[in-house]
Amino acid sequence: MKTEHILIMRFSAMGDVAMTVPIVSSLARQYPSVRFTVLSKPFARAFFENLAPNVGFMGADIKGEYRGMKGLNALYRRLSAKQFTAIADLHDTLRSKYLRMRFNLSRNRVEHINKHKCGRRKLISQHNKQFLRQPTSFENYAEVFRKLGYPIEVRFTSIFDDNSEPLLTKNTGEKWIGIAPFAAHLGKIYPLEKMERVIGILCEKNPSYRLFLFGGGKSENEKLGEWAAKFPQCTLVSSLVSGLREELRVMQQLDVMLSMDSANMHMASLTNTPVVSIWGATHPYAGFMGWNQSESNAVQVDMPCRPCSVYGKKACHRGDYACLNDIQPEAVVEKLLSLLS
Repeated sequence: MKTEHILIMRFSAMGDVAMTVPIVSSLARQYPSVRFTVLSKPFARAFFENLAPNVGFMGADIKGEYRGMKGLNALYRRLSAKQFTAIADLHDTLRSKYLRMRFNLSRNRVEHINKHKCGRRKLISQHNKQFLRQPTSFENYAEVFRKLGYPIEVRFTSIFDDNSEPLLTKNTGEKWIGIAPFAAHLGKIYPLEKMERVIGILCEKNPSYRLFLFGGGKSENEKLGEWAAKFPQCTLVSSLVSGLREELRVMQQLDVMLSMDSANMHMASLTNTPVVSIWGATHPYAGFMGWNQSESNAVQVDMPCRPCSVYGKKACHRGDYACLNDIQPEAVVEKLLSLLS
């Protein structure tokens, strides 16, 4: 009898790919005789290595080696040689739709995600807004596998086991706080001058607090470097680690992470670290809260126009980003301290 081998496609941004991990992990453990291969951008390998013995990973640079129609055809030939028995499209974009079509023509079992776009449009509408909670990405991903014949109970704690060796040495009595102040879009970034005030208050509160600053890219690291120079209790994570896997191991050692509605929220969630998240233009009701995170730890202000964007891409129609500017640093600190205590 042919071994079941399922291809799982999800490209997109880091946070979206990270949200597939609890689903893939649950599938692998509940169906140990089935093979699962995740197809994603090369960076995502760090999320899936050693996740389970029956989980593999294929990296595909869809903007480089597999760019355009010619590249997608080459990628399909590579994939078809693996003789997958079913295809789970967790992305549903032009590229994944094309690959899905090729597999359909080859009579593979194929299912794709329902993103509930209609409900999300009503949630962010400025007129006749319907403020209703939408299915989470985890529920949407799990539904794809149910339709393929693999219903699951999502059970996931961390990508690391309890016996994993800590990356850094933590002194007795220290409290470690992660600070991830950036996001892909302006509508999701807490004003940096206010975030600096949060850091200042935390450093004043307790000398045993050690703050780890997370960010990437030249401009982000320049700002984080300024804070690290100003506040001795701050450490720039990029100076400590080599690669995404080690960054995740630092997150595993945190007592709490402070993040935007961003990839860092989802990455910390994969290490079973509690997250205080700041929400502006976006809202947890759109379905993107981190895995196993409490909505009570989301810092946000109620406004008639919120949310105005599913992903935070849209410019503020008021022009002042009051949804972020009206959040006081003291409120953020209070939420962090409630978890630290």
